[in-house]
Amino acid sequence: MDEQAMITRDLVLRLCANATEFGQGWIDEDAKIVVPFTAPRDTALIGRVVAAGRALGVERLLVCRTRAEFAYEPVTEVAADAGSVVHVIRAWGDEPTDLLVAVEDFSAAVLVTATTLTVAAGPPDFLRPLVGADLEAARTAFADEARASGDPEPMRAAQAYGCLERGARHARGSGGPRGPRVPGPDAAERLSVRARSVRERAPGTAAALRALRGGWAWAMLAVLLAVPFVVPATAAALPAAAGMLWLVVQLAWLSRSRTVAFATLVRVLLLGALLVWPLGAVEDALTAASGADPWVAHTYIAAWTEEAGKLLPLLLLLPFARRRFRRLAAVDFLLLAAASGAGFQAAETLLRALPAGAPATVSLPLGAVAAPELGVHFSGHGVLTGLVGAALGLAIVGRRTLGAWLWLLPVAAFALAVLQHTMFNAAVAEAVLGSPLQPHPATAVLHGLTGGGAADHWLLAVLLAGAVLLDYRTARRAADVTPPLPGNPPLGGLRRRAYGRAVRLGVRVPGDIAPLFRRAALLWARGPLRLALTLSETLHEAAVMLVAARRGPAVLAAAWRFLRERRAYAMGAARAGERPWRPFPASADLRATRRELDASFFGAPGAPGASGPAGSVPVASAGVLAVVAVSAAAFVAAVPAGGGHAAYAADALRRCADWYAALPPSSLPWVWVWAAALVTLPVAGWSVPRAYPDAGAFLREPSRMAGRVLGALAPGQVPYAVAGLAGLLLPRGSDRLLRGR
Repeated sequence: MDEQAMITRDLVLRLCANATEFGQGWIDEDAKIVVPFTAPRDTALIGRVVAAGRALGVERLLVCRTRAEFAYEPVTEVAADAGSVVHVIRAWGDEPTDLLVAVEDFSAAVLVTATTLTVAAGPPDFLRPLVGADLEAARTAFADEARASGDPEPMRAAQAYGCLERGARHARGSGGPRGPRVPGPDAAERLSVRARSVRERAPGTAAALRALRGGWAWAMLAVLLAVPFVVPATAAALPAAAGMLWLVVQLAWLSRSRTVAFATLVRVLLLGALLVWPLGAVEDALTAASGADPWVAHTYIAAWTEEAGKLLPLLLLLPFARRRFRRLAAVDFLLLAAASGAGFQAAETLLRALPAGAPATVSLPLGAVAAPELGVHFSGHGVLTGLVGAALGLAIVGRRTLGAWLWLLPVAAFALAVLQHTMFNAAVAEAVLGSPLQPHPATAVLHGLTGGGAADHWLLAVLLAGAVLLDYRTARRAADVTPPLPGNPPLGGLRRRAYGRAVRLGVRVPGDIAPLFRRAALLWARGPLRLALTLSETLHEAAVMLVAARRGPAVLAAAWRFLRERRAYAMGAARAGERPWRPFPASADLRATRRELDASFFGAPGAPGASGPAGSVPVASAGVLAVVAVSAAAFVAAVPAGGGHAAYAADALRRCADWYAALPPSSLPWVWVWAAALVTLPVAGWSVPRAYPDAGAFLREPSRMAGRVLGALAPGQVPYAVAGLAGLLLPRGSDRLLRGR
């Protein structure tokens, strides 16, 4: 055993408020999680403490006594094994005393008091060997034990570390006389609760409504297939819509930390398409008020108006789901903004394609529009608005941990979007209107730095990856109030090595160097750790989905909803910090779903049935769409050879109005029905089904089960069923993904 120069006083003052309590300042560093518990002072407890240290990949631990009379004793550095720690403790004598066991870089520690009270603080990996995987359950159990015993020491610890008081850390509970009042529900939550009540109290009515929704969706799909035989120009709708959905699918699949449902994104896409009409009217009004030339309207007015207007869905949804917005992840802002921009581009392009009578084509990724003959590249409204949304999400979610400087990102992203839009429109206006426009040299340089718009997709990918890393890092801060995932996290060895590297490098970073250099050094030490933890957590969720898929569509649907709602719960708790927040769904509902998944995965009775768990329904966007209408949903990813069209909504509206006015009266009813299909198909039938028909009952009485089939297999729900059925083909060995470390 080696002795460090550090004395006990220095270590205790850094970590502790007194001999038996951790200091709040040290706890707040890196948002450490604290779990008090009771355990006999024996070698088994020391073994658990050493196991916690080894979970962080450390080989040495710091041990000292915390009482004032031992303040000038040297801190003892021992090997991370139970025998060495026990030897040090026995060398102190037979009288029980309070002691501290800490990791070298002070990122985690355990306070063992002279009684049975023990307090552990650190990251979740450090706490699991001490109290188990369910940290919230351990804190709740300690609070119940302290309340039942009436002992002042446990009661004081439970209150100090937020186990007893409602509204302490993360404002747990529903409020009351002992804690702060939790904010009330928003309109989206009230509608979701009402829908759940209908499902539980009137299952027959709910099943009938689902069947009606599915039947209507299939009928509208048939309309979109049939109308082009009467009005050929409408044939562009389906291929364009498929391309637009593929854009949303790509972004949603890559956003592993998202908390919004895919159905919400489809509805926001439709809401973004609606913006063509008001933004076109604004462009015309500004052009008329300014008396500007047409090329000025195409180049400047359109770019600024449209790039700002595409963010309106976020503001429109905020009053309807203000509590839900406080539970959004950083990638959610990216997805909502990208869906709005994609819908806007779909409507704008379809309005232009209808008078041309040419079908839309999808040849470039992510909705990019290229005009090689003009030497310009437009990344598409979905990508540009997604860039602004990603930057906005990073600023909103990360400002408390990474600093207020993140608010510069949305400003820079919006400026980039306006720049790309302006340069593309200027090139097209010059070609179409014959109005030469020479950009300012600084503008040309900035435009060239992004490859003339070609690098926007890569920039979006970088921001998406950063948002995912930030989301998982933020969610880890709420591990003490979030139900754990079923099974054990994968890549345990990688996590331990990453923690060990972070500790070894972090302890070498001097504390008296310039803050900028210190932050850079700590980033180098902890960056790989955050990557490893995010990879492990992502694979853990993927393992849950694979094991659930092997048990059929119903269990897979339950797992999908649980993962998404669990992320939203963790984001709400972490973003709230010490402030009251609105937990929805309730922690009890999440825990009930988790127990059902455990039962299904590990063979206990009570597996999740066809009804699935009750949770939050993404109805915010549907509520806004109930009062609006739009008749366009298509997408063009490449302009036809020979020319481009300026991204200019007012011009597209005028072209479409001329086309509609020229239609024969016999075609108008078909166009009306076609427009109704475009509006209603994205609104319903895209959510994860809550009930699947029983296969045996369907084979015996197919006519009676037809309604349930329609209720679970609307056009937008078919991929969910296909994924669930494909999961039945997975080998039995897939279950080991959740069992091994």
